[in-house]
This record gives sequence, structure tokens and C-alpha cells, in this order.
Amino acid sequence: MKNCFLMLLGLLFGAALHAQQWASYQISVRGDTINCIDQKKQKQGRWVIRIEQLRGEPGFEEEGEFVNDQKEGLWRKYNLSGDLIAIESFKWGFKDGKQQYFTMYGDLLREESWRAVNPENPYDTIDVPDLNNPMKYESKVIKHESSSIKHGTWKYYDPNSGMIVKTEKFLFGQPDKGFGNTAKPEAGESKPIAKPKTISEWEKQNSGKKKVKVRDGRTGG
Repeated sequence: MKNCFLMLLGLLFGAALHAQQWASYQISVRGDTINCIDQKKQKQGRWVIRIEQLRGEPGFEEEGEFVNDQKEGLWRKYNLSGDLIAIESFKWGFKDGKQQYFTMYGDLLREESWRAVNPENPYDTIDVPDLNNPMKYESKVIKHESSSIKHGTWKYYDPNSGMIVKTEKFLFGQPDKGFGNTAKPEAGESKPIAKPKTISEWEKQNSGKKKVKVRDGRTGG
């Protein structure tokens, strides 16, 4: 009897603590606290967001972390059938680093490379060649107009073979003209080994399936 009373007291204390810390939150089917909004009306912690199909646009569900109302770190996106279709990385609420996009069968379609710009400091310093002496470089301060810019190598894949069919390179939002596009694999990349047809078909049916189900993860605005 005493143990039951202590357990009930603990549950009541935990509920009161949540009520003080969060303006609203949800509980997943695993008992995790998700979709938390703090007293400042900012999203915090792990979120599961579900967008239903609308006007011909396919719906999706995404999950990841919010820090002070901004997406942070890795986010995974699924179609409404539970197939993984994207892995995206965020910083300051903007895309940063490598982003990967897949077919519903789990085949890689493309890899993008982005650089997030700190909204509190949109300036950056880059080295540019001297016009009079191409062998000499000088530092130049630039201001980024957007909060997330293309920066690095982008790769496009043939989902059937897994081979790279096109590559592009960007430098602070501008195409790197000295790089050019190529359909050849980059150094160190090997041609995928062909798999038996039965194994490939099984992988396509099961790859990227979401393992954990949650109750309605809508944000409510």
C-alpha cells in the first residue's frame, strides 16, 4: 500500500513538473515526451511532425530535434507509408552539411551539400586570387544574402545501378566553374557489386521502413 502511494505521488509530481516546464507536450506510444513547447512558446526537444497530403502534394512525416524553436542536427523524413525518403542536417534552423534523398525503395537519389549562415553574423571571409597575380591570394569579406547556401559537392545517382551520373560543386552559393560536371565516380569510389535479383527485390521492399510508430505527431500550428 505504501509503495502504491509513493508511486502515485511520483506520478503526480512528474505531471506537475511537466506542467511547469512545458506549455504543451505529447506522449508517444512508447511513453516518451515529444512535441514540447516551452513557456516562451518555443519548440524544444524531440518532435514528430506529420503533414497530410494536400492539393496533390504528397504528405510526409519528419522527426528530429528542436532547440529554441529551430531545427538542429539530423532530421529524418518519411512518406506516409513509413519509407525513409530523406536524411537532412540542420544548424541554426537551416540546412547545413550533407543532405541525402532516397526513393521509396531506399535507393539513393542525390546528396546535397549546404552551409548554414549564422543569422546573427551573416559575414564570412574567403581567400580570392589577386587579379594581377593569380599565384597570390587575398582575404575578402563577403555577406551572404540567404541563411543557407549551396557549398560543397552535389552528387546525383542512378537509383537502379547506384552509380554517380552527375556531380556539381558550389563555392558559397556559386557554381565552381573550374570543377565542371562529371558522370565518373570520384577518386576512392568503387563501382557497386551486383546483387542477386531476389536479394535486391527484398531490400527494396524493406529498406528504410520506419521502425517506431507514434501517435498523432501534428504540431497544431
